[in-house]
Amino acid sequence: MNITLIAHDKKKELMIQFCTAYKSILSKHNLSATATTGRMVADATGLPVSLFMARSQGGYQQIDARVAYNEIDMVFMFTDPNTTDPWEDQCILQTIHQCDTHNVPVATNLASAEMLILGLQRGDLDWREMIRPKKFLR
Repeated sequence: MNITLIAHDKKKELMIQFCTAYKSILSKHNLSATATTGRMVADATGLPVSLFMARSQGGYQQIDARVAYNEIDMVFMFTDPNTTDPWEDQCILQTIHQCDTHNVPVATNLASAEMLILGLQRGDLDWREMIRPKKFLR
C-alpha cells in the first residue's frame, strides 16, 4: 500500500507518536509525506519516507494529483481544527474531496487513524491493491 502522511504544525508530534506506535505495520508499506512531516517521521522512527514538497510549496497539490491517479491508497492527515488560515482549510478540503472522489481512505484525527491502521493490519483494505492501475509502459 502507498500511504501518505500529512500533519499540521501542532499535530506533527502526534503523527510521530502514531508512526512510532504502529511502526511494525507501517514498515510493510510505502510511505510518503509532505516535506517537514516526512523528515520528522523518518528521523524519529527510521522508516523510509518519500518526500513531497512542503504545503506552502504545493505539497498538497502533489498529493491530490497522486490521489486522482490512484497512486495513493491511504492518507493520514492530522489536522488542527483550530487553524485560522483559510488557505490551509481550503487545501484540507480539497484533499478530502479528492480522497472521497477516488474512494481513498483518509483519517483526519487519531481515532480514525487507529481504525484504519488496524484495518490495514487485518487485511481489510487489500481491495485497494486490486483497483490500483498497472504502471504505463513507455
